[in-house]
Amino acid sequence: ATRGWQAARIRDNERMMFAADRLADWDLAQRAGALAAGRGDPVPAYERARMADDFTWAVTEAEGLVREFTGLAAGRVATRAWTMSRADWVRSNLRGFQIAIEPVAARLTKGEREDGPAAAARRAVLGAQIGGLLGYVARRVLGQYDLFLPPDDEGLLYFVGPNIADVERKYGFPGREFRLWIALHEVTHRVQLGGVRWLAGYIQELLRGYLDGLDLEPGAFAGRIARALEEARHDGGDWRDVGWISLLMTADQREVVRKVQALMTLLEGHASFVMNRVAPAHVPQAALFDRRLNERRQARGIDRAFRRLVGFEAKVRQYAAGERFVTAAVERAGMEGFNVVWSSPANLPTLEEIARPEDWTRRVAGA
Repeated sequence: ATRGWQAARIRDNERMMFAADRLADWDLAQRAGALAAGRGDPVPAYERARMADDFTWAVTEAEGLVREFTGLAAGRVATRAWTMSRADWVRSNLRGFQIAIEPVAARLTKGEREDGPAAAARRAVLGAQIGGLLGYVARRVLGQYDLFLPPDDEGLLYFVGPNIADVERKYGFPGREFRLWIALHEVTHRVQLGGVRWLAGYIQELLRGYLDGLDLEPGAFAGRIARALEEARHDGGDWRDVGWISLLMTADQREVVRKVQALMTLLEGHASFVMNRVAPAHVPQAALFDRRLNERRQARGIDRAFRRLVGFEAKVRQYAAGERFVTAAVERAGMEGFNVVWSSPANLPTLEEIARPEDWTRRVAGA
């Protein structure tokens, strides 16, 4: 994906420019994101250094534990930890977002005058909106494996230092133990996407399929709104499973989104399953950590509405539904039988099979 992004550069006024640069003002997005994120409570320099050392140790320890439990390896590149600020997290995710939207940006901005007032206004509005949303998320996220890392950063895991320090202080968690617990979840994602060589490319293919289906031409968009109202009135389609926004999608986009939802539920559920099975023998307070973090996810009022908008609510549901699926599948087929899920895209569960694991084990694992 990164090579494709680099190949999509276009020449303008004797300089190189990405198509995504024409779509949004990324410098403004970074400033808006950093402002929305804030710095968090101050973390002294000695504590930041200790946290960085702890995560360097934790990801190495976690990788060995996850490999032993799952039978999966992370790949050829060593897993590394980056203990970062909220602004660092916003910047890194903006870079990934630019990579992800480059194909659709090239199509939407084709033939557009960059110096026109409409384009300038759109770039500013989109930059502020994207940055603001990421800034909000930056206040909450603890760790992340970034799918859209450039090749030189392969194996890098993000840990947002101020947020981790805030949780540890609020609940009185022992730092080193809590950091290993977080690392177990993020290292599992690293093992999934680093050890299953086709998986990252498959996710990028799904994303391209969705973006290629975008049609913002006013007439087509108005037609989808009319169809959406009709479906909602008659309670038709599968929009309750995928979400109301699916009513505005084409049929192809809906199918892509269903595949993405099923895959993300599998990945999040598998990471939670591994963490919750491995942690008790190595993290004595794992159950307390899990309980307190679940409390932290229970937002109220405007905050909850905003979390729904940016996808936090769906992510929380994915943890639970995915872990139930993986637990049931491993119980029926064993770990080796379950691991056939990583053999090819055809072996991935559908949303229906997530809800009925016995259907997946019968179809794929032969159990």
